[in-house]
Amino acid sequence: MSEALLTAAFLSMSGGLQDAYTYIARGEVFANAQTGNIVLLSQNLFTGNWAKVPHYLVPLVFFALGIAAAEGMRYRFQQGTRIHWRQLILLEEIVTLFAVGLMPASLNMLANATVSFSCAMQVQAFRKVNGYAFASTMCIGNLRSGMDSLCAFFRTRNREPLRKAGHYFAIILFFALGAGLGGWGITQFGMGTIWLSCALLVVGFLLMFLKEDVEEIEEEIEALEQRK
Repeated sequence: MSEALLTAAFLSMSGGLQDAYTYIARGEVFANAQTGNIVLLSQNLFTGNWAKVPHYLVPLVFFALGIAAAEGMRYRFQQGTRIHWRQLILLEEIVTLFAVGLMPASLNMLANATVSFSCAMQVQAFRKVNGYAFASTMCIGNLRSGMDSLCAFFRTRNREPLRKAGHYFAIILFFALGAGLGGWGITQFGMGTIWLSCALLVVGFLLMFLKEDVEEIEEEIEALEQRK
């Protein structure tokens, strides 16, 4: 279920919301799009605006640490049977993002670092949708893959590339919806808008249990058929 389009939709909405939240409400810093942070970091370095450098360097470092943390959790818990290691990633993300909503504007740097860390764990843990490589917290790779698949469809008239392109464009749409929701939420809820992201992640967390229930039912049906 971690690769299902339905799960990816909620994760992508959450990713778009996080990026809108940190950029609009937390000092124009990107939580997910580290390319933007690198551009702004370099700009401030070359112009000698040293006070702004940590605002972009810290999220970048914490994004890298989040990837390492996700890999550590996968290695440590991938053999677990009660709960999937990806669900543990979502639990960590939900808890830390809830804490971000409690942080005042004076702690924007810590808030952005925390969101970047959680986002990195998500993008590292959830890398496929129905077998296709994708990113739930950024769009450039999805856009490239979607257009590549669409071009393949027009060239070959094979419906499989069209189906693949549909997945990527759907993910981009959900990301955009999440970003729009984040922008609207900030006008209504202020710093607490990030809790909407927590709610979306809770849905993704629960969907993974739903798949496990379906698999258990299928196994029981198969066992009954073997007894006949």
